Amino acid sequence: MASFGWKRKIGEKVSKVTSQQFEAEAADEKDVAEGDDGSWPHTLKRRRESLLGGCVERSQQLKDEGATLAENKRYREAIQKWDEALQLTPNDATLYEMKSQVLMSLHEMFPAVHAAEMAVQRNPHSWESWQTLGRAQLGLGEIVLAIRSFQVALHIYPMNPEIWKEDLSWARTLQEQQKVAQRIKKSDAPAEVMHVSPKSIPDYDFESDEIVAVCAAIAEKQKPASANKTMVIVSASGAVETVTEEEDGAAAPDGSVFIKAR
Repeated sequence: MASFGWKRKIGEKVSKVTSQQFEAEAADEKDVAEGDDGSWPHTLKRRRESLLGGCVERSQQLKDEGATLAENKRYREAIQKWDEALQLTPNDATLYEMKSQVLMSLHEMFPAVHAAEMAVQRNPHSWESWQTLGRAQLGLGEIVLAIRSFQVALHIYPMNPEIWKEDLSWARTLQEQQKVAQRIKKSDAPAEVMHVSPKSIPDYDFESDEIVAVCAAIAEKQKPASANKTMVIVSASGAVETVTEEEDGAAAPDGSVFIKAR
């Protein structure tokens, strides 16, 4: 019977350690199948537990090596070790949390936030993960989100003075400074000129019967007043004379006779 062997696919990011673990597991299953004596399920279970314990042990070793490298500020190498460890134990929240700290030291804030979020997803009860997430969010300028993360961390571990006195206090100070800066910016801004939006002007139908009737009534009312024009004329001798000029136009008085007309 042909045995099944795990084969690494081209382009997959699988470390050499992980590949060896899969190959060892395939070899163990082959041995169990060839020596089947009726108790193979128990044997296979024991071997898988042994293999899992080996993965956890190797992951812890890689984690410790990465921590040592990080303490010596060899951050890239530390991330590489932790990535290998995550392939063996992908649900280890501590690995993501430490990786986020190192990424912040490298000023890579977006990956740092992502790594911290992965840590929180895998262990929502880890105050360290929430604290690291808050610090990464502060690095992106997300002050409100950072305050919330610090509050969650403080809720999990209320007796931690570091979160209360340093992280949360600093975030709230930044929030107040941000509010003051926004108020100053608004007060220094020039007054905006009011513009009438075209939408605010009613769209009248000037050809409607109602509009035409109103215009006709206004014209009819103004017609008597405009039919005759009255002029008050003061002569050189001081006499006041009122002259009414009809619409079809009477000749205007001679300008040499009158001084002022109102």
